[in-house]
Amino acid sequence: MHRARRTAVLALTTLVVGLTGGLVQPASAAEDLDQEFSVTTLHFAVQVGPEDEDCDVVGDLYVPETASADDRRPAILTTNGFGGSKDDQAGLATLFAKRGYVVLSYSGLGFGGSGCEITLDDPDHDGRAAAQLIDFLGGADGIAFTGEEHTEAQAVEPLAVVRLDGDPSRQDPRVGMVGGSYGGQVQYAAASVTPKLDTIVPLITWNDLSYSLGPNNTDQTTLPGQERAGVSTATPGSVKTNWALGFSAIGLTGDVQNQQDPIPRNCPNFADFVCPALVTGATTGALDDASVRALRRASVASYQDQVKVPTLILQGQADTLFNLNEAVATYQALKEQGTPVKMSWVQYGHSGDPAPGEIDFEAPSYGDQNITRRIVDWFDHYLKDSSVSTGPEFSYFRDWVDYDPADSAEGAYRSAPSYPVGSTSTYHLSSTPTSSLTGGSLVTDRGDVTAGREDFVAPGGPLSAAEQLDVVSSLFEQPEELEPRAEEPGTSARYDTAPLSRAVDVVGSPQARLQVQAPGGEGTPDAAKLVLFLKVADVAPDGTARVVRNLAAPVRVPDVAEPFTVTMPAFVHRFEKGHRIRLLVAGASPNYRGNTAPVGVGVVTAAGADSTEPLPPQSLTLPTTSGGVPASGAPTTGAPGTGIPGGTPGGTPGGTPGGGDGGGNGPVTGSGNGTGSGTGSGTGSTGGAQAAPATSTATTATTTSALPDTGGPRWDLLAGGLALLLLGAGQVLLGRRTAR
Repeated sequence: MHRARRTAVLALTTLVVGLTGGLVQPASAAEDLDQEFSVTTLHFAVQVGPEDEDCDVVGDLYVPETASADDRRPAILTTNGFGGSKDDQAGLATLFAKRGYVVLSYSGLGFGGSGCEITLDDPDHDGRAAAQLIDFLGGADGIAFTGEEHTEAQAVEPLAVVRLDGDPSRQDPRVGMVGGSYGGQVQYAAASVTPKLDTIVPLITWNDLSYSLGPNNTDQTTLPGQERAGVSTATPGSVKTNWALGFSAIGLTGDVQNQQDPIPRNCPNFADFVCPALVTGATTGALDDASVRALRRASVASYQDQVKVPTLILQGQADTLFNLNEAVATYQALKEQGTPVKMSWVQYGHSGDPAPGEIDFEAPSYGDQNITRRIVDWFDHYLKDSSVSTGPEFSYFRDWVDYDPADSAEGAYRSAPSYPVGSTSTYHLSSTPTSSLTGGSLVTDRGDVTAGREDFVAPGGPLSAAEQLDVVSSLFEQPEELEPRAEEPGTSARYDTAPLSRAVDVVGSPQARLQVQAPGGEGTPDAAKLVLFLKVADVAPDGTARVVRNLAAPVRVPDVAEPFTVTMPAFVHRFEKGHRIRLLVAGASPNYRGNTAPVGVGVVTAAGADSTEPLPPQSLTLPTTSGGVPASGAPTTGAPGTGIPGGTPGGTPGGTPGGGDGGGNGPVTGSGNGTGSGTGSGTGSTGGAQAAPATSTATTATTTSALPDTGGPRWDLLAGGLALLLLGAGQVLLGRRTAR
């Protein structure tokens, strides 16, 4: 069910802990799937951290009425996302209690009435707290109370209705965990500190929090205990200023409801390292070494070898906070070490709602929501010993597929026996001889490359660019279709394919191999190094362009004198016939701190024989499931015109007979399957969609430049974004006070 409006808490917590899903399987005829149950609010005394700090955790215990010491049931432990509470899981808990599970839904440390500080799911704090709640489910005494004072008079009898594994004296319950975002990462933390947890279903969560908040999509490195590099990098990335401010706003205002007593500190409600890390990152554009170490401590990337239980990873495609690459890193690491694991890329995430028929967070339903079925079946298999299937190894939602949501979103999903899927296709960057502003082309044959150079300025600080403001658009009601945005002139190099002669489906992470010239971008320390942002856009026949999923790949170039490989955030997208695929090499993003001072950047292209390298120099490689990409040759262009820069087609793409008029001055006939001709504009080829490479123009050289006076960072954008975020935080704060 789509929601027209999301609050700040909903945007950052996503309420994903209400998710449950899989393949349709008939329920056992003997099983009652609408059981009566009771709900009791309890307080739990737990000790966390190296000094065994005492904390009060509040939770709701759901117990089926027929559960007893003679009829024990499996259990599910669940908790909230960042800024949420135990109440967010009411829909999930109700669904599972009706299906015969004992459910404990609790507020994470520092949130929703639970005490102690926010440590970002540190295993020694949040992991230990979850482990002690699992002990309670197994029958441990002295943990549960009716009040927050934890007095002897408030003590609750040990629980004796949960199914136990092995020797009863071990008090090892049959239990799984489910939760999203912040409530997803804590599952990994718990699995790393207690052997009693049997299975987990983490949703839209991180692999390395230092990458999530300050990503660098190059210079990946292995961490201790890792056999392969994931998303972690040796060179710090570019800080997501908007997401960092959003986290700060929610965390800092959390004191009003979350703490029994306000914490009198400069960084209230957070562990000591959090606020300085965010402030330093927003100021310099990069996280310092101490902050990176602290954030990684709270990340499964640092202890993945300790996670051995069956894991179902559900990661959101609509997510600029925790992108799909993070799920891939965790999935591949667990797979290689022998942990049973499966992965699905769902539609929803921190940046968007579920598709109809995936999941209704407030009212999850097994019958008509495929993600609900997926998780229910997963738990039934591992906790009830059911023979039900746990679903495919890998699956992904396709937003271009029509389906009847009354039958769930299953029809929009495609599955595969492994990841990655499909094959790869490579485009080569080529300079266009007569380009409006800075523009080039993407060609499939390196012999069609036009030698030349594209120049632009990477400005100092955020700048209005092709993406939307990701956090702000999540916190406040937005139009269904936002107007496409364009890069500021002279702040990027643009490379387009010819109009596609057929649809191209991309599933996975695009990769680019680049080398740039940037005198002054060799900065020391790391925070002064050149930062670029790579983006893949879908260009419609009318010239409008949208960055796919609003995803940018920040790159802090380790050494501007050397080539570098960029692994961009993965996505699932269909580029329709007649559209163009665009690679933007940009100097700024409205969602990142970026460079601290303007830097001139040049991208040089040169013709040559096809390279035998897996990733040739100056190239873009796409993972496709549609049989590769159609051939794209050197574009034919007229003189610069007044039409839309980037090549508005003169005729109808795809070859519809007839002529069309662009805004340029030079008559051009389109090549390929089409029979139409038109007058070209800007840098685009016109007429029919190009189906085979055109005659090579590799001997032509060109230099294009349109360098703006950037005047330093766009502080108006920073101030505007901060004002909106603070307004959102104020609304949350006011709502909490009113609710009390």
